[in-house]
Amino acid sequence: QVQLVESGGGLVQAGDSLRLSCAASGHTFSLYRMGWFRRAPGKERRFVASISGVSNSTVYADFVKGRFTISRDNAKNTVYLQMNSLKPEDTAVYYCAGSTSSGPYGYWGQGTQVTVSE
Repeated sequence: QVQLVESGGGLVQAGDSLRLSCAASGHTFSLYRMGWFRRAPGKERRFVASISGVSNSTVYADFVKGRFTISRDNAKNTVYLQMNSLKPEDTAVYYCAGSTSSGPYGYWGQGTQVTVSE
């Protein structure tokens, strides 16, 4: 039912910035809890950040605090991940995910590649 499409990934150098976007379908986007996850080559998927659909409260993984910012524009059905001071270890496929409740994320995008060179 819900479709998520990520964009904005690319190849950058350490210290650079990128802004990822996730466009969502549906008319109830403002109610969704949205999150970003990432999976580095050969590694498991990890939580990066989330933003609630009620108060826009945010949660960040420790390894991105102070560098990444998650935000949303409900009028555009879009969630963003502003990534600053990128490090080579940030290299991964970044996935957008959504949930209509406090339960597990039930909707996932296809991912967008972020590569950070030294």
